[in-house]
Amino acid sequence: MAQEEVQKSADVAVPVTEKPMTDKEVTTIPTPVAEKKEEVAATPASDEKAVPEKEESPVVEAEKSVPVKEEETVVVAAEKVIVLTAEEVQKKALEEFKELVREALNKREFTAPPTPVKEEKPEEKKPEEETKTEEKTEEKKEETSTEVKVEEEKPAVPAAEEKPSSEAAAAPAETKTEEKAATETTEKASGADEDGTKTVEAIEESIVSVSPPESAAAPVVEETVAVTEAEPVEPEEVSIWGVPLLQDERSDVILTKFLRARDFKVKEALTMLKNTVQWRKENKIDELVESGGEEEANEFEKMVFAHGVDKEGHAVIYSSYGEFQNKELFSDKEKLNKFLNWRIQLQEKCVRAIDFSNPEAKSSFVFVSDFRNAPGLGKRALWQFIRRAVKQFEDNYPEFAARELFINVPWWYIPYYKTFGSIITSPRTRNKMVLAGPSKSADTIFKYIAPEQVPVKYGGLSKEVAATTVETVTEAIVKPAGNYTIELPASEACTLSWELRVLGADVSYGAQFEPTTEGSYAVIVSKTRKIGSTDEPVITDSFKVGEPGKIVITIDNQTSKKKKVLYRFKTQPKV
Repeated sequence: MAQEEVQKSADVAVPVTEKPMTDKEVTTIPTPVAEKKEEVAATPASDEKAVPEKEESPVVEAEKSVPVKEEETVVVAAEKVIVLTAEEVQKKALEEFKELVREALNKREFTAPPTPVKEEKPEEKKPEEETKTEEKTEEKKEETSTEVKVEEEKPAVPAAEEKPSSEAAAAPAETKTEEKAATETTEKASGADEDGTKTVEAIEESIVSVSPPESAAAPVVEETVAVTEAEPVEPEEVSIWGVPLLQDERSDVILTKFLRARDFKVKEALTMLKNTVQWRKENKIDELVESGGEEEANEFEKMVFAHGVDKEGHAVIYSSYGEFQNKELFSDKEKLNKFLNWRIQLQEKCVRAIDFSNPEAKSSFVFVSDFRNAPGLGKRALWQFIRRAVKQFEDNYPEFAARELFINVPWWYIPYYKTFGSIITSPRTRNKMVLAGPSKSADTIFKYIAPEQVPVKYGGLSKEVAATTVETVTEAIVKPAGNYTIELPASEACTLSWELRVLGADVSYGAQFEPTTEGSYAVIVSKTRKIGSTDEPVITDSFKVGEPGKIVITIDNQTSKKKKVLYRFKTQPKV
């Protein structure tokens, strides 16, 4: 019987789970549940000591282990959703960004506040003054109410003064205070007496006499509220590069640039957009574009200019840092700032030439920076100016760089590149930067830009900024200590012309015409001659063909290095 009672008591105690368990209690239990029940049956002790602690531990462990697995599965599922809907997230970010821009335009947040912050301090003191005036009016109310009570007590004195004059003369001043206290108690006790009614009316009269200041102060508050509500708020009209912020697909392209520059963080992109608009207003960028700047163009066009497109269709902008050595142009800060304004003007013209409404049009540029004969690191002021200019373009022209090529980079530029790269905070922009030394510059350019689009100055065959017809350039490699032959066919009578360039020079060049008709003689077009590094880099030649044949060009490379040859040709029918 004893064992059955113990088992019944154990059955009753086991399901109790209201007692909170700690981690220490769970970890200190070394034995499983089955062994514990046997111990309870063997020793019939009190039910409160052994049973509750021993069977709650597995329940608590199970409760702790199950939610962890559920959380892990939820996290994995969420990650999968984010990966699958990356494009949709970008679209949602654009919609959210447009809503924030719309709210900012409605609240006129793109315009800097005209009034300084100091003028807001007196307005903050007004509530304190109003509280002081209210306290003063309350004090006046209390004083008037006490005066009314004293005046009402005076009519009750004659009834008490009907005593003989000898008693009145013998009574000291203390009796007056006792009488006042008595009258106050009688007024409190008898609320229906005539005297009581008089005091209420008097108090009401006193309150009415004090209330006019409050009623006079109330309209002032109403007037201020009416003024704030009546202020008209019209949405701002803000545009960048001639495109309104919220209008059509052109606006979406521009807003997307700010989002990408801030990794699609909407609030950060809005801050960047506001700063750009403010920067444009402070520096009067729109007026700067309209001013023209033809005089400055004659001075700085050799240093920075746009020429051709890359293989993907991006416009290419070239910059020659060696021109900073010209002391006539960059002798002081005023001339440096003059150059910066002209550089911003050129950037604005290139940006405004982009067709943002065409989804197939390229809305970014390829920048080629030539460091040949660039100033050394000892000219800190000049390099600080360059860093400041680069920072302005990064902050106010986001995502306009499709690629940045640094060519003819000297050995000393590597440590500077570490500091120069620190200015560029976006990893997207850093991935677009390519550095090449003098021996690799031409190959680097031709990797992204076709030779027919590259200016002669940088190893290409393009002489005109905007050529009407551009013939395709063929590239070839001349092996060390070897020859290379180029054949240009001519099937009929015509004028055949060609352009040729050997990168690195130090080769021999010759050309002749070989007719296909038997018995005809070959004609020497150009005698074999050596081409040095100081000679004209591009060889231009032509020949009038009277019969079918071909032009044979021979390149002889006697050096130990391979050479790259660029050439193109065209035929014009003989009239």
